[in-house]
Amino acid sequence: MKKTWWLAVVPGVLGLIAMVLVVVLLVVKALWAWTVPDLFPGAVKVGLVAREISWLAAFKVAIFAAVLAGIAGARRSG
Repeated sequence: MKKTWWLAVVPGVLGLIAMVLVVVLLVVKALWAWTVPDLFPGAVKVGLVAREISWLAAFKVAIFAAVLAGIAGARRSG
């Protein structure tokens, strides 16, 4: 019975990771749609910058932000 505890923990951890990923992507998409058209109205109007981004683009932006945060944290702690 002691060896089967991970059968309950692993799905819970995976579910938590999936929920965090969805929330992060929603935040990235919302922040993009909220700030970018105000910051770059001319570029959005001409089509140089997207008014909204796709889920895949939000995922890429989130990965980019995480890498930058990791680099900044590594430099600060070292």
